Amino acid sequence: MCMVSEPRPYEPTLESIRRHPLPDWYQDAKLGIFVHWGLYSVPGWAASRKSPYQTISEGGFETYFRENPYAEWYLNTLKFEDGPTRAYHDRTYGADFAYEDFQPIFERESQRWVADDWAELFQQAGAGYVVLTAKHVDGYLLWPSRVGNLARPGYQSPRDLVGECAAAVRARGLRAGLYYSGGMDWLLNPERIDAPEKIYSTILDGPQHVAYADAHWRELIDRYRPSVMWGDIMYPPGADTLALFADYYNRVPDGVVNDRFATRFTAPQRPGLQPPGIHYDFLTPEYVSFDDIQAEKWETCRGISNSFGYNRTDDETSYLSVRAVIHMLIDIVSKNGNLLLNVGPRADGSVHALQRECLRGLGAWLEVNGEAIRGTRPWSRAESTTACGIPVRFTRKDGALYALLLGTPRAVEVRIQGMRAPAGSEVRLLGHDDRLTWRQSDEDLVVQLPAPLPDQPAHALRVTSPRSDEP
Repeated sequence: MCMVSEPRPYEPTLESIRRHPLPDWYQDAKLGIFVHWGLYSVPGWAASRKSPYQTISEGGFETYFRENPYAEWYLNTLKFEDGPTRAYHDRTYGADFAYEDFQPIFERESQRWVADDWAELFQQAGAGYVVLTAKHVDGYLLWPSRVGNLARPGYQSPRDLVGECAAAVRARGLRAGLYYSGGMDWLLNPERIDAPEKIYSTILDGPQHVAYADAHWRELIDRYRPSVMWGDIMYPPGADTLALFADYYNRVPDGVVNDRFATRFTAPQRPGLQPPGIHYDFLTPEYVSFDDIQAEKWETCRGISNSFGYNRTDDETSYLSVRAVIHMLIDIVSKNGNLLLNVGPRADGSVHALQRECLRGLGAWLEVNGEAIRGTRPWSRAESTTACGIPVRFTRKDGALYALLLGTPRAVEVRIQGMRAPAGSEVRLLGHDDRLTWRQSDEDLVVQLPAPLPDQPAHALRVTSPRSDEP
């Protein structure tokens, strides 16, 4: 019997994989949830609550690595014998307690996790996709891998946390993606990172490490079909990432790959970015944004606080407010970006009340105003202000232009500078039924608002043109 093989549209060449289109689902989603969860969630502690850039500007890189605000870097900051993490660790767990001793605690605590609790929360937040850290830089695996761990047998979760998370979020209508630290692994290269150049000089090298990272990624792809391949901190030199991406696209045609699969160091041209890989579907600035609309699709990743992993010292003074997150999302979307907002659960999978409050507040705002965010594209420009100084951001879709006011006007009339509406346009405020009266005053759009408006983080005006090709 003659077997006819299925066509493989992507070949392991740059020309072939660059034919891969950015899928609409990723363009339209705008909001994703990042989840950093692992052994570092047991101590759940970081020396600093400042932003990474503030830490660097105030104390330099030595202070940054010694007092890293990223709680998921606990293993590295633990290597500073006279540092605050070591002092916290010794008094809490004892000087002889090794990082790998967190494994049985995490595996016991994570048995209490209910995957659908996360999925329900992320759905309530209005997210379109979820990216879980399958393996972070500490080398521990969140799935029972057939490949296993190159240096420590059994250094992986016996419970399939990756599979359960993927199934739960998909059951709620969300996409499931996976993060994997391919170039850096502190189990395989335990050298302390204490200077910027150490990040790249400690990248795993050699055919053994290439085979290890590739085998893990291929297992994750075969088993879980992730909608996002989110690599981090480069990839082992010598790896054939074109072959990996071609195989991925052939198995998950509407999947996306981020920009952090570089196999050699090249200095990034813009702040907040890592060295770019030879191919990617989107850029990933970290804890920063862009000042204007970008031609390339991008995705800012950051925590609700200044850590990705759970930091037990975070409180209302270090977690972002709902207002701040809504403003951030609007600004990013207006400039052709997505927001990958991180949740750092405790070891048992529970999510801090202030993180839940932020996500639910964001979701409540999107319930009313989501049409000005999801499925939109940038307008001809991203920003303006009202005559009274309220910042404005613009998005557009399907003959509609949205003006999102990052604040609540106190007057019944708002004047948006530099915004024109075609004659016969209809103006509405999302969440209100009635058409609004408006007029054009030179280059400014003047709109009569319902009064009084409730004090909200943002209000969205929709301008619908009588012509299908406008605005």
